[in-house]
Amino acid sequence: MTEILFNNAHVILPDGELTGSVLVRDGRIADISAGSSASGYDLDGDILAPGLIELHTDNLERHLRPRPSVHWPHYAAIAAHDGEIATCGITTVFDALRIGSITTGKKSDYGRYAREVATEILAMRKRNALRISHFLHLRAEICSETLLEEFADFTPEDRIGIVSLMDHTPGQRQFRNLDQLRTYQMGKYSMTEAEFEAHVENLYAISAKHAEHHISQGVWEAERLGAVLASHDDTDLSHVKASVDQGVKFAEFPTTLEAAKATHAAGIKVMMGAPNIMRGGSHSGNVAAEDCARAECLDILSSDYIPSALLLSAFRLADIWGDLPRAIATVTRAPADAAGLSDRGRIEVGARADLIRIRVAKGTPVVHETWVEGRRVA
Repeated sequence: MTEILFNNAHVILPDGELTGSVLVRDGRIADISAGSSASGYDLDGDILAPGLIELHTDNLERHLRPRPSVHWPHYAAIAAHDGEIATCGITTVFDALRIGSITTGKKSDYGRYAREVATEILAMRKRNALRISHFLHLRAEICSETLLEEFADFTPEDRIGIVSLMDHTPGQRQFRNLDQLRTYQMGKYSMTEAEFEAHVENLYAISAKHAEHHISQGVWEAERLGAVLASHDDTDLSHVKASVDQGVKFAEFPTTLEAAKATHAAGIKVMMGAPNIMRGGSHSGNVAAEDCARAECLDILSSDYIPSALLLSAFRLADIWGDLPRAIATVTRAPADAAGLSDRGRIEVGARADLIRIRVAKGTPVVHETWVEGRRVA
């Protein structure tokens, strides 16, 4: 039996706060009590919060390909990603891997890779080479040619917790503004105007041929794999209705306030980007996450492409709402519940002892220590 008593802590509970101690025994929370104790591990008044839970992050891909022409060794990239997010206080991550590739026309970096990387993540997990808890999130690209073939590469044993349906067809959802898409594509891939126009026409043809079947099959595949279904970039009420009909559990990054409000009203949890909160708006011209927070239709935050933004944005939400436990829940309990994980994301007796120690320095929360099932990992 292993045991640790965290003492003199500012504890963030599911619905409140207290100054006291938390007893961890064999990786689980065994007791929570108010008041200080003379024994145990003194946190010196620092915040003790549940470990953060990340449902959607592109961070692994950044490590796999740190530059457009650089392919980093996969095991080293996975280990670096795991270590980075652990130091940011993330104790459970759903590693986002795109499935669905394009084999015709010009589009850089859109080949198959998910099955190989998933196998490597699972192998590292089996060897206890990872610090935190890893699940897989398959980002199913509707506008692609190989989606169904790539789905077939996965089984229910692959720890796939989420399947999100993404449609990046030009002229809708995230890419409804073709001028913004033109700037993005021509800048990132050094396309000429003629190459961009040809690229868009190719995507239109792919979407017309495959989109409808890919959507229906994507819903079926999520069920086959035992994964929670998520929507992506819902923009209007027709998208929200489709999400309801498909059984979507949470919506990633609605692009308009109208869609966010309707999604929330339909009982689907709304996830927005932490960088959006920190920047004061979307980098692609979509709705500001802060507007969703003030409109009471924001439930979950995701670090998306900046792991450290997850905790920072929760504290920014605490300023907006005037409620730290509620804000912390958007990066702990709410994502856990959305992903069907009832054993984490909260400090309560019986829960996993996934915990982080936070010290606020000049208004900025800093993660000082991270524990996973009572074991210090950062």
